[in-house]
Amino acid sequence: MKKILFLCTGNSCRSIIAEVLLNNLGKIRFQAFSAGSFPTGTVNPDSIKLLQQHDLATVNLASKSWHDLSHIKFDIVITVCDNAAGETCPLYLGQAIKAHWGIPDPDKVTGENRPQAFAKAFNQLKHRIEKLLDLKETEITATNLNKIGATQNEFI
Repeated sequence: MKKILFLCTGNSCRSIIAEVLLNNLGKIRFQAFSAGSFPTGTVNPDSIKLLQQHDLATVNLASKSWHDLSHIKFDIVITVCDNAAGETCPLYLGQAIKAHWGIPDPDKVTGENRPQAFAKAFNQLKHRIEKLLDLKETEITATNLNKIGATQNEFI
């Protein structure tokens, strides 16, 4: 079973959603975790609400630092925000396959468009995770993971 770490700066929205989605959709092949370089300390309530609307478990979700997971040897690290993609990762992540799946931060959207922003982030992550799950073991490379991250999903 491959261990995947989803990283974003705050670990309150996108990386949390990705962790939950992969742990539900890919639980036979993958174990997902999420963390942030500067975690907010709380999971965004709108993320929790969205996950619950999709009947996904939100128990034990927590915003945590990547240093809290230094005891785990990750096979893959995927950044889901542009800030985290530009940061230097801790040394313990050195051997992992690294990829970037930039997703706009739904927490920056205010007003009546906010629910749609969270739904779009959810759908984009779900689409990319489904593409990951379509890969054969030998196809899980940084190149292929970055190709998945480059998909725009305008239809979502």
